[in-house]
Amino acid sequence: MTSPTQAPEQAGAHEPHPYIGGRSAALRALAAWRSEHPDAPRVVILTGSPGTGRSRLLTGFLMLCDPEYRTGLELDALDPATVPPDLPAPAVPSVAGLTATQTLWLLADHYGLSATRTAGIFPELGRLPSSGRPVTIVVPDVDRAGPVRAAGEPARLVREVLKPLAAVESVRLLADVPREFAAELAEGLPPGVARIIDLDAPEWADPHGLVRQAEALLNPRFGAPELPFTTAPDARRTLAEAIAGQAGDGAGSRLTVQLAVESILMRPEGFDPEDTGHLPGNVGEALDLHARRLGAHPRTLRQILAPLALAEGEGLPVQLLTPLASAVAERDMSAEMARGMLLVAPFIRPVEQDDDGVPEDERTLVGLRHPGIGETVRAGIPDVPGAQARIAMELLKAVPQQDWGQAGKYVRDRIAGHTLEAGLLPQLLTDPNLFVHAEPVRLRAAVEAVPPEQLDAAARTYLRTAPLLTRTQAPTVLRAALLETAFVEDGLPEYAAVLRRTLPGLPWHTLWSARIAGAGAVTVGRLRPSGAAPDSAEEDPAGQGPPEPAPLAVAVSVVPHGTPGSRPLPAGAAEAPAVLVQDLATGSVIDADPARIQRLSDDERAAGSFGYSRGADYVRVWRRDERKGGEEVVTALLSATPFTGTDLSPEGILLVATAGGVKALRIRPAQPGTAPARRSVPDPRTAWPEPAPVPEPDAAQAPQAGGADAHPTA
Repeated sequence: MTSPTQAPEQAGAHEPHPYIGGRSAALRALAAWRSEHPDAPRVVILTGSPGTGRSRLLTGFLMLCDPEYRTGLELDALDPATVPPDLPAPAVPSVAGLTATQTLWLLADHYGLSATRTAGIFPELGRLPSSGRPVTIVVPDVDRAGPVRAAGEPARLVREVLKPLAAVESVRLLADVPREFAAELAEGLPPGVARIIDLDAPEWADPHGLVRQAEALLNPRFGAPELPFTTAPDARRTLAEAIAGQAGDGAGSRLTVQLAVESILMRPEGFDPEDTGHLPGNVGEALDLHARRLGAHPRTLRQILAPLALAEGEGLPVQLLTPLASAVAERDMSAEMARGMLLVAPFIRPVEQDDDGVPEDERTLVGLRHPGIGETVRAGIPDVPGAQARIAMELLKAVPQQDWGQAGKYVRDRIAGHTLEAGLLPQLLTDPNLFVHAEPVRLRAAVEAVPPEQLDAAARTYLRTAPLLTRTQAPTVLRAALLETAFVEDGLPEYAAVLRRTLPGLPWHTLWSARIAGAGAVTVGRLRPSGAAPDSAEEDPAGQGPPEPAPLAVAVSVVPHGTPGSRPLPAGAAEAPAVLVQDLATGSVIDADPARIQRLSDDERAAGSFGYSRGADYVRVWRRDERKGGEEVVTALLSATPFTGTDLSPEGILLVATAGGVKALRIRPAQPGTAPARRSVPDPRTAWPEPAPVPEPDAAQAPQAGGADAHPTA
């Protein structure tokens, strides 16, 4: 079995690894860890600069750890010390793009743990070996963790996941981390428990493997063109040694060799294998030498690559590349972009997105071939925040009529990451429609990275609501409805009004919200006019005399004694609960004797158009459909805290209470194309840390209505 990292002419006592083509010393150390020998370290930390081949080394090692993949390898030809024992495959959570807590839930899902909160995952992992299940975990690509680059998720992953895992004595951990976190991860562990493999260090040098890599990349057997210095084995070997020797061993050496060979093979005209001055010593030199070889200025190549180096996720939609390059360069780059594809070819790659929700014109992205290229290009940008600010302004221009619902997927989902690195995110968080249309996991990660004191009231409301949006994977319309309610709760009716105006298909309109600590059971009732007898309506069947005023629909809540506006129940004790009576339509507190309130009869409730069912943290509302003899689900109201009481008026006003307050929502008929949210279960892709307290907006404790615009008629 051969690959472009293995030169077939290389002979020795043992064959090199077919995928890695070297790194024998590191492979021996990893195999010793996998052997679980008492003298072997329990925790191995793999690190090194970008481009030293950490990911490739780990991938090759995992090939040897997978029982099925091992069957396709000629293990007898390999150095026995580099081959780990045949054991069950380790858990390998892919952390690229995920948060620390999403990674934890991936592990919980892999091991079938019963934990319902992140704090319970580590103890359960520690108990697994007693049931005969080994706990061996390999965490690759920690540097790629997080949905937003500038939010610092790799540091959070190390501190909140890897360090606690390393501290569990029954867990064997192998993690690939950036160098700045390697010592921190090992810190605090007993001597001999952890070992750091730094691929830049001399003890892990692999000069023969580096030559083998260059020689294989030059070999026509693996796709290189037939040239004098590629077809002749001696010439090929000599050039490979020169390329590897110039690149050194470490500081991006593997990536430097790859880029050097690709640049030479792309433009071999005029290349002199005897002139080592045309060979790069690092990734930056590889960029500059390639530009000069193609007759371009090195600055031009870096300016074309700059938006890709500053991009979020896997890359940019092709149509954004030219305007963003022009924005970063602060000049029109159209001409350079038109003739620059050959110039950038060794450094970029297409990325195909298969997601059905991605528009056709955004299915193909352009990304950098390796993160090390991005680091090199970013290091050469004199003002990264300024460049990101110009990118953000260009992305805003790409929003049709400033309607986030019409914006491209990259623009609406990734602009927060650009503005975060530019230091401008708080200024962006003023449009509630962005909160609705942006992908919640990414937007939440960006907003949480902003110091709380820099966020205004609307952003704090979003941050308070975001855990519910990410946990339930709510679709767009339901996100808007949940945010509409949250804005009313926080005394921001103008933001709620914007959502009602721009998204007319909301499943409800929030009439009012009252912040009441300790609210309990709630019910909808009818308040008889003062002085009316309980049976006055029945004493005048002929309608003689002046008509009695119609009863007022009210909300009655059981509240703690002493709640402003409440009346104590006649239980005799000061600790007895009280009731609060409010106008069901406006939330205004009514000073009324509870004895004047009539409960709704079963017939009145059955005559209403809607019914409901309730769970701990959701209320599902359905519409009675007499024609079809069934029920049609209209929506589901979700809550971050358990409901303490619910009721529904015949007119379709839903009254709900939690321990923090009471609110009323006018239910509206289901709109075509809307769907209820998924149930709130810990999904590894959407799980998030339990929310930290967010500063509450200034508001009085007395009940507050949402304002005139907060309760329009349906």
